[in-house]
Order: sequence, then C-alpha cells, then structure tokens
Amino acid sequence: MHHSVFLSAFWSLILALHVISIVFFIGGGACVILVLYPSLSLLSVKDRQSVYIQTFKRFFRAFSHSLLTMLVSGGLLIVHEGGFAHTSWSTALMEIIGILVTLWFIQLYRGPYRKVQRALRPDATLFDTIKNQIALMVVLSVVAIVAACWGYS
Repeated sequence: MHHSVFLSAFWSLILALHVISIVFFIGGGACVILVLYPSLSLLSVKDRQSVYIQTFKRFFRAFSHSLLTMLVSGGLLIVHEGGFAHTSWSTALMEIIGILVTLWFIQLYRGPYRKVQRALRPDATLFDTIKNQIALMVVLSVVAIVAACWGYS
C-alpha cells in the first residue's frame, strides 16, 4: 500500500513539474512579447538595447532550464503511460511540439541571440527577430496545451 502511495505522489510531482515548466515558459514568453517589448519603446535606443540584452540573457538561462524540465517530465509521463504505443494522438502531438520548440529554441540561442551577445552595437532587427521567434514558440506551446485538452476525456 505504501508503495502505491509513493508512486502516485511521484507521478503527481512529475506532472506538476511538467505543468509548472510549461506555465513558466508560456508566461515568460508572453510577458516579453506583450509587456516588456512594447514598454521599452519609451526608452532611448541605447537604453532599450541594454535592457534587451540583460532581459534575453536571463530569459535564455531560465528558459533552457524550463525546456529541459518540460522535455524530461514529458518523456517520463509518456513512459508512465506505457510508451508512445499506449498514448493518445494528443500526447504524441504534445511531444512533437515540445521537441520542435526545443529545436527552435536552440536555433534561436545559437543564431540571433549569439549575434546580439557578440556585437558591440547589435543590429536592432536582431531584437525583433528574437521577439518574433519567442512569439512563435509561445504559440506552438499553446497549441500543445490545446491538443492536451482536446485529447483529455
């Protein structure tokens, strides 16, 4: 009996970590897009770029942890369900989207973000590129949540 209570608590914790990492990822991305980015138009170009650089530095560090937690916990939950052979189409779609978002994040980190880090005077279009790609990752993540809810019955 104690064994099953422990396992139940363990899988509940894994699910909670999965949901928290998704909430953090989507909420952080939405905050950057909907709140921070428009607000920075009030600053001078130099100050705006300084805030962008500091924000994206923290963003990429935090989100790399969030994505890793999301992928590992999602993978564990699939194993718990018996593997892909026993999961619903919505779970498979969530996992595919999670992998796509992770690959997109890696490309964004290695491409535009690294260019911003290395530049003495970053091109302003790089910040727009980063913002737009974060927006697309957030949209894909919302699609994954919709798929999860659609598959829930």
